[in-house]
Amino acid sequence: MNALIFAGGNITDYDFIEKYEGFYDIIICADSGALHALNAGLKPDYLIGDMDSISEDVMERVKKLNTEIICYPKEKDFTDTELALEYALKLGVKSAVILAGVGTRPDHSLANIFLLVRYLEKGIDLVIADRDFEIFVIRGEKEIKGEKGEVLSLIPLKGDAEEIYTEGLYYPLRGESLLFGTSRGISNVFIKEKAKIKVGRGILLGIKINSI
Repeated sequence: MNALIFAGGNITDYDFIEKYEGFYDIIICADSGALHALNAGLKPDYLIGDMDSISEDVMERVKKLNTEIICYPKEKDFTDTELALEYALKLGVKSAVILAGVGTRPDHSLANIFLLVRYLEKGIDLVIADRDFEIFVIRGEKEIKGEKGEVLSLIPLKGDAEEIYTEGLYYPLRGESLLFGTSRGISNVFIKEKAKIKVGRGILLGIKINSI
């Protein structure tokens, strides 16, 4: 099962969401993420959170859609996005795209990016997406679709990433390492419509900058 998850960050242009049509089976909204779903013309299947940032008007609109609403207390140990991911896990979701996962709160944005690693280890393959970028985790081998000239940055997480091999990128890696805390993997470029990344040891954060 695949899910589209709306968090409470920023979305300035909803047109790009059409690219995920046909991908998802369910839509989960974390608190005020419900407004993003409604603005995109989509019906949330689930609304989850402490409801501290959703307006009364949006809540009423969601209720009329017969969305299942799961409320949590305001004093809790998890963000609404993490609660949505935990619920997705219970539903059997194996792959999900998180929209509005980054915004003007760097603490929330970083926490959401780190959730990509945590939930990969729990069995959900996640992507944080916006009009201009996609953020994902690479462990083992991964094939990434892109257009020639688009930028792909590779950033090591949880320590150094070693024995990295790449294909389809302007600056190839042939069994080399990317060290944690360095910027060597920033701003590589697609020279084909597909890049292949293989990591022998460690985890990479991939950030693909889409053509605008």
